[in-house]
Amino acid sequence: MSSRSLLAGASAIAALSVVLTACGGGPASSAADAGEPQSGGTLRYGLSGAPTCSDPAQASSNQTIYVARQIVDSLTDQDPDTGELTPWLANRWEVSPDAKSFTFSLKDGVTFSDGTTVDAAAVKANFDSIANDLSSAKAPLGASYLSGYTGTTVVDPLTAKVDFSGPNAQFLQATSTAQLGIQSPGTVAKPAEERCLGNNIGSGPFAYADYQQDKSVTLAKRTGYNWGSDAFGHTGEAYLDKIEFTVVPESGVRTGSLSSNQLDAISDALPQDAPQIEATGGQIVTTSNPGVPFGFQPNVTRGVLRDVEVRKALVPAINRQELVDTILGPDFKTATSTLASKTPGYTELSDVKYDPEKAKSILDAAGWVPGADGIREKDGQKLSFRVMFSAVFAGNQAILELTQQQLRDVGVDLQLELVSLPESTARQNSKDFDVTYFNSTRADGDILRTSFGLDGRNLNARGPIPDLDTALTDELAATDTATRNGFIAAAQQQVLDNGLWIPTIELSQAIGAGPKVQDLKFEASARLQFFDTWLSGQ
Repeated sequence: MSSRSLLAGASAIAALSVVLTACGGGPASSAADAGEPQSGGTLRYGLSGAPTCSDPAQASSNQTIYVARQIVDSLTDQDPDTGELTPWLANRWEVSPDAKSFTFSLKDGVTFSDGTTVDAAAVKANFDSIANDLSSAKAPLGASYLSGYTGTTVVDPLTAKVDFSGPNAQFLQATSTAQLGIQSPGTVAKPAEERCLGNNIGSGPFAYADYQQDKSVTLAKRTGYNWGSDAFGHTGEAYLDKIEFTVVPESGVRTGSLSSNQLDAISDALPQDAPQIEATGGQIVTTSNPGVPFGFQPNVTRGVLRDVEVRKALVPAINRQELVDTILGPDFKTATSTLASKTPGYTELSDVKYDPEKAKSILDAAGWVPGADGIREKDGQKLSFRVMFSAVFAGNQAILELTQQQLRDVGVDLQLELVSLPESTARQNSKDFDVTYFNSTRADGDILRTSFGLDGRNLNARGPIPDLDTALTDELAATDTATRNGFIAAAQQQVLDNGLWIPTIELSQAIGAGPKVQDLKFEASARLQFFDTWLSGQ
């Protein structure tokens, strides 16, 4: 039985393949006028930030995933247009009615880039490693996907049965992510730090050829690759011979390099870059990210943000449309919930509206009164806190500077604290911050559990919230789509009502593509997929 018939024939499995509403997974540039795809050539790509680690299991930032995604295949893939889960390393799969057991039948003849076989033992080694060897601090996403993992049974060389202590309905979609991509047993046996040095062995369409931390990465095509995802646009090997990633943090330098044909594509192209890029025949292509939109996650155990009324007041104090119009442009959306609008289970929340008078009223009622300098005070304490952020998205600092002005208008003093991504991650893990600002991408509403659940990252450092905890537990056990989406909707509202997330804008991937770049595509989670990409004029 094919995976498609499994998904259609069993309600428990059908519920796990929730349809995305508007994926935008089309190509970054159309090959309509460029003729048939051509093999060969090197794509030169400018990253806006340095990859933090070569290990897909430990990847978190978009710039890291753009690179690491190419070297690993996953058990399943997610169609960017429909959200349907499709075969990749697994030809088919079965899910137990209680969503505690998942059995995968693997394709035969698949190899890692060192020539060793991809088999059920390799699947077991990967999941065991993430669950047991990589701490949640090192691999927070992968660890959260494997919450409750009790082990993988090698049924036979090409059949792996993955078991959990409780229902884990999100796991099937999680098997399509880069974080659960399959690497060689030799790779996953290494300590976490060694797995970040560019020696990772995967079965993907590309392999690491060179890895210079903070400078550049070169990927080379796998010859003989013929087990691609059913969501890919063609079969066989990738078209490109190589991909050369160069770290170019300055937006103007990236744009200039693209326009002068020193680069073929770049990350984080901003609206003001469009005229220069288009003048030389290029284009900016965008797609919205599913998951948790950009926003503030407060540490509810310290400072003024222990007051839930303060956290609630921040929501109407922010003019999200002004953020989009002033800094980002029409290809970006305002956040309207604690989930991004492209996420399965998304529900628009009416409370996410700009209403500064409401914000002032909430603060007045909570006893925060304006001081001589306009900043509110209570019991001798200023209404002031620091937001920790990294430049993982080119617009972050400008967005926060404008938000700083908006919050000051209602009497809130927001202080900006720009740190490196490694420092941000370390301080998030130790809860050493007032507020942290970021987004998190995943094409499944379970991202609320991994972000806000007591058994997830729980950066809020919160205690029990019965209504929220129940909703997050129940969505894991729901095998009916409508029922599961109901629990996800309840969780979205609870996250907002308890001031655990103050949303700002939805992230879009904005890629500048030069005139030679054809079929640069986004996968379901809005990350780049280079397998179908080719260069015209070779």
